[in-house]
Amino acid sequence: LWRVTACGRQSGDSKRQVILFILFFSVCQSGAETLRYSLPEEMERDSFVANIAKDLGVPLSQLAARKARVVSEGNEQLFRLNQNTGVLTAKDSLDREEICPQSDTCTLVFKIFFENPLQLIRGEVEVRDINDNSPVFPEKEMVLKILETASPGSRFPLESAQDRDVGVNGLQNYSLGSNPYFSLANGTGKDGVKYVELVLQRQLDREEQGELNLLLTAVDGGSPPRSGTAQVRIVVVDANDNVPVFEREIHKVRLAENSPIGQLVVRVEATDPDEGSYGEVHYSFTQTSERSRQLFQLNPATGEIRVAGNPDFEEAKIHKMVVKATDGGGLSAHCKVQVEVLDVNDNAPEIALTSLTASIPEDAPPRTVVALFSVRDRDSGDNGRTECSIDGDLPFSLTPTFDNYYELRTNEALDRERTAQYNITITATDWGLTRLSSRETIFVQISDVNDNPPEFTQEVYTMSVTENNSPMLRIGSMNATDADAEKNARVNYALVRQEGKEQPDVSVNAENGDVYILRPLDYEKVRAFEVVVRASDSGSPPLSAQAVLRVVVRDENDNAPVVLHPSPDSSATGELVPRWAPSGYLVAKVVAVDADAGQNAWLSYELAKATEPGLFHVGLHSGEVRTARAVTERDSPRQRLVVLVRDRGQPPRSATVTLAVALVDGFSEAHLRVSEEAPAVDPDGPLTLYLIASLACVSALFLATTVATVVLKVRRARRREMETLPTFPATATESSAGSLPRSYVYDVCFAAGTVNSEFRFLRPLFPCFPAGLPPGPGEQRSSVCSQDAANLGEEGGW
Repeated sequence: LWRVTACGRQSGDSKRQVILFILFFSVCQSGAETLRYSLPEEMERDSFVANIAKDLGVPLSQLAARKARVVSEGNEQLFRLNQNTGVLTAKDSLDREEICPQSDTCTLVFKIFFENPLQLIRGEVEVRDINDNSPVFPEKEMVLKILETASPGSRFPLESAQDRDVGVNGLQNYSLGSNPYFSLANGTGKDGVKYVELVLQRQLDREEQGELNLLLTAVDGGSPPRSGTAQVRIVVVDANDNVPVFEREIHKVRLAENSPIGQLVVRVEATDPDEGSYGEVHYSFTQTSERSRQLFQLNPATGEIRVAGNPDFEEAKIHKMVVKATDGGGLSAHCKVQVEVLDVNDNAPEIALTSLTASIPEDAPPRTVVALFSVRDRDSGDNGRTECSIDGDLPFSLTPTFDNYYELRTNEALDRERTAQYNITITATDWGLTRLSSRETIFVQISDVNDNPPEFTQEVYTMSVTENNSPMLRIGSMNATDADAEKNARVNYALVRQEGKEQPDVSVNAENGDVYILRPLDYEKVRAFEVVVRASDSGSPPLSAQAVLRVVVRDENDNAPVVLHPSPDSSATGELVPRWAPSGYLVAKVVAVDADAGQNAWLSYELAKATEPGLFHVGLHSGEVRTARAVTERDSPRQRLVVLVRDRGQPPRSATVTLAVALVDGFSEAHLRVSEEAPAVDPDGPLTLYLIASLACVSALFLATTVATVVLKVRRARRREMETLPTFPATATESSAGSLPRSYVYDVCFAAGTVNSEFRFLRPLFPCFPAGLPPGPGEQRSSVCSQDAANLGEEGGW
């Protein structure tokens, strides 16, 4: 049933088999070899055709691994390849007369297609004819009118039988039933068509026998042979001396296949010199195939042959007909008409898709094969020549291979993020005068490759949180996008661990980038901090990007003012005020600080309680306690003042301090009062020693203050951009009881021989700010700001 002509045989030697296998693929890749098989027609469905794996020497595992399949020419797939067994079978029963009606040989072309790597092997299956058709006469009865004067030896053509089989299975011979008048003569024309004629053996006599019935049998050469019969009725007519005569024995004409119905093809004409009915000529077809009778119509009176159907060049290129002219006496003559059908470009190219890769990765290299297809045009010559092109400016190109096959390849790098899919329209056009074309659209999906890292919407994310926050508080979200698709675009977030640094008090949700504060923060300890967040996709390998997360802690009024002077923990501090003190006399100065910032640290002072409410007042922002009016003799010698210090937070926080003020006429009087309440001491002993020690300390403190001022100014210039907070004691007990901070120094002077006192205040180390204005970066607010510099200069001096 099969025969291999190009791809080598399988050897028992495994080494030789490998060599032949490699040679096979090298040779088959060139597309020059052909597998040839033969198969009788009318075989059952799924009949065995060949063992492709054995003929090609390909292991069965290779057939499945390389996705081998069979592709037939045309739209109908006639064969099936089993990848598990390597057997090629016919999908349906094959009828040679249906597949190749106009050809003596019937060859079906198929191709074995391998993927990965791409390979095509051409194959042919010859469908052998079997004797499944009997000879058939066009008419069951043929009538011949023969003059009784016909001389012996006269020949009379008969209608030929038609047999759809070919070769030996076709029509081979005719036989005639036994009779005394006629014999049979068989012959073969130049065109190979068998014909049959009656030969008159003895003179006819109408008066003796006016009609004869003969049985004509046509026999083919099959085994067993088949036959067909027809009745030949001979009518003996009276003498008719003249036979019709054609002007030409052969008429050759050309006809375009797209000729319209009714178009005149040729006109045949025969003349008969007889008179009457013997001279009237009628025309008819004889020895003409049924298909030609369908395509052409003969006018019996005029002899005109016109188009009656659609002659197709692709079906038959030449039609041969025999026209018989018969006169009224039954005499006839014959002429041949040969119609050559001219090809017209009436068939558009046909595109048959053989293989298609529906999805290719975007990193596929240029020249990657996307699809394989073939183009077929049933026309001939230039009408059957085709060319292919791609519509639009696309990154694809067509490469012709062999046998009208084309490969669709990429011609440049692809980018899914720019174009995720392509609709590729392939146009096949023939070379006819009126060019015909057809189109096939191929859809190609570009699969994603992880070639894009995530991108944050911002380089730096700044988020704020109020101190003393609740744990796991969400303060915002970071967002990164990835231009890739599916898992390559799924972004995960994570904090970047920094060596040498403590675990940050922030967490980032790995899925959505939400930012959470893990534990409560303290503005007084940390004002701001930064962490690095990495966004990574889920590709392989993953790509990532980083952004900075800056968390700013907002201050909350969680610290009450702390009074530094006078010390709240000591007993009520005593201050001496002379009876001659005028209005505005500086009695004392309350110094307080607040560890908060902003308006939470803006302090104000007010007099909460006083023995004589109208005698004293407190500076709102300076904390200075001064006389509101001149002291009089009627004022109580002992005054008790409660000063309230309050910040501007919401809600505000406050602290109080108590001052004891003694109104004295002179310091000697105060000394006597103190002496009455305390044991007597030597005024020239410890007091003088204390005064000398105090003077030395004040002098040293003045020098240290001067040096510190210079140093602070230099350091302030360097730390202009930094935000710092001064270190404040948590409570007033952290400072020395009854002492002033280093920002304020009092100069105590006593006049010799008297107990009168005078306080001098040195200029504070920190600058003063107008009420309501916050300090600048790196500067500390001082609450010791005089509201009346002129009075201070006169009373105590700065």
